[in-house]
Amino acid sequence: MDFEPTERQAYWRDRVKNFIEEHVRPAVPTYKAQDAEGDRWKVIQVVEDLKAKAKKEGIWNLFMPPRNDGHHHVEESFEFEGPGLTNLEYALCAEEMGRIGFASEVFNCSAPDTGNMEVFHRYGTRAQKDEWLAPLMNGEIRSAFLMTEPFTASSDATNIETRIERDGDEYVINGRKWWSSGVGDPRCKVAIVMGKTDFSAGRHAQQSMILMPMAAPGVTILRHLPVFGYDDAPHGHMEVELKDVRVPVDNMLLGEGRGFEIAQGRLGPGRIHHCMRTIGVAEEALHKMCKRLQEREAFGKPIYKHSVWEERVARARIDIDMTRLLCLKAADMMDKVGNKAAKQEIAMIKVQAPNMALRIIDDAIQAHGGGGVSDDYGLANAYAHQRTLRLADGPDEVHARSIARMEFTKHLPEKGPTANALREGAAPTSGDDHLSSGDMGVAR
Repeated sequence: MDFEPTERQAYWRDRVKNFIEEHVRPAVPTYKAQDAEGDRWKVIQVVEDLKAKAKKEGIWNLFMPPRNDGHHHVEESFEFEGPGLTNLEYALCAEEMGRIGFASEVFNCSAPDTGNMEVFHRYGTRAQKDEWLAPLMNGEIRSAFLMTEPFTASSDATNIETRIERDGDEYVINGRKWWSSGVGDPRCKVAIVMGKTDFSAGRHAQQSMILMPMAAPGVTILRHLPVFGYDDAPHGHMEVELKDVRVPVDNMLLGEGRGFEIAQGRLGPGRIHHCMRTIGVAEEALHKMCKRLQEREAFGKPIYKHSVWEERVARARIDIDMTRLLCLKAADMMDKVGNKAAKQEIAMIKVQAPNMALRIIDDAIQAHGGGGVSDDYGLANAYAHQRTLRLADGPDEVHARSIARMEFTKHLPEKGPTANALREGAAPTSGDDHLSSGDMGVAR
C-alpha cells in the first residue's frame, strides 16, 4: 500500500494549491467587499476574473469524469471533456478548494453544477449537451437541481410528489421544491427536476428527470431560505413553485422512469466531493485555532500551553488524517471497482467528514472566544455550512442505516430457523441504495 501521491496526483494538487495561494486567497478581501455591495443576488466580478485566469491556465472542469468511466449512455465528443482526473486525483484538488468558500467556483468545480454536468455528460443527448452542457463547462451559466420537497420526508426520495405529465409534444410539471441551491444566481438558466411520470409503476420506476429552463412560464421563486441566518448569496437556496410548467418532450433525460437511476449516478460522486472539500475546511479551522492559541495569553501563560488545548489540537490532527485516509480509500475504490462496490465507504465518509469538521470548527470557535461566533474569522459561517452537510445528499441516519445493513450481511447466521429471514431482512435490495435528497439541497 503506497501512501505517497503519484507524480500526476501531486502535479494537479500543487497546481490548484499554488493558484489558490497566489490568486484566490489574496482576493478574499475584494470578494467580501464586492459581496457586500448592492444587490445580494448578483455576479461577483472578482470571481469572474479569477475564473478567466484559471481557465486560461487549464485548471478547469477538473471533476469531469474520464471517458472510460463506464457510465456513458451515448456517443461522446472530445469537446465535452475535462482533464480526465480520477476520483482519487480530484480528491487531492478538492481538499485544497475547500479551504476557501468560493475557490471551487473559480475552477468551475462547484455544486450543483458539477453534479449536473456529470448528468449531462453521462446521460444527455447531443442536443441537450450543445444547449446546456457546453455553456456550463465554459462557465457562462449556472444550474440547479430540484429534488427536495417541503411537504414530504425527502430523506426517502421515493416520496417526492412533483408530477411530470405528458401532453402531446410537451411535458407539464406541477409541484413545489425547496433548498433549490443556486437558483439565486442570476446566471442560473436551467434546472434538472426530479418528479414522477407514473405513480402506478414500481417504487423505483415512478421517477423521471427532466430539464427545465428557469425562465419557463410557471416557475416562481416563492422565497429565499437562509441557513443559520446566512443567505449564501449570490448562490442562495430557494423554495420554488412549479405550476403548469411546459417543456418539450425532448427535455426528458434518458427516458421516463429512469430518474432514480440517474440520481444514484449523480449523488455518489457528489457526496464524496463534499467530503473532500470538508477536509480542507477542517484544515483551515485547525490552522486558525493554532494561530489564535499562540497569539493570546490567559492566566499567566500562552493559551496553547494549557493542557486542554494540547488535547484538542492533537485530536484534531488525528481526526483530520484518519478522515482523509478514509476519503482517499473511498475515492480509490470508486476508480477501481465502481461506485456501487464502494457504497459502504462512500456512506462512511459522508457521515464521518462533516461530523469531524464540526468538532474541529467548534473547538476553533472556542479558541477565538467571542470572536469565534462573529463573522470576523469565518468560523461561524464554516460551521453553518458544515452542519448542513449532515443533511444534504442524505441525512446521517440514512447513511448509518446503509452502513449497518451492509455490515449485518457479513455476520448473518449460516443455519437456523431465522437465518433466511434475517438474511432477507438485512441484505440490501434494489431499493436500498438509499437514494436520499435529504431535507437540504444546500450543497448539491
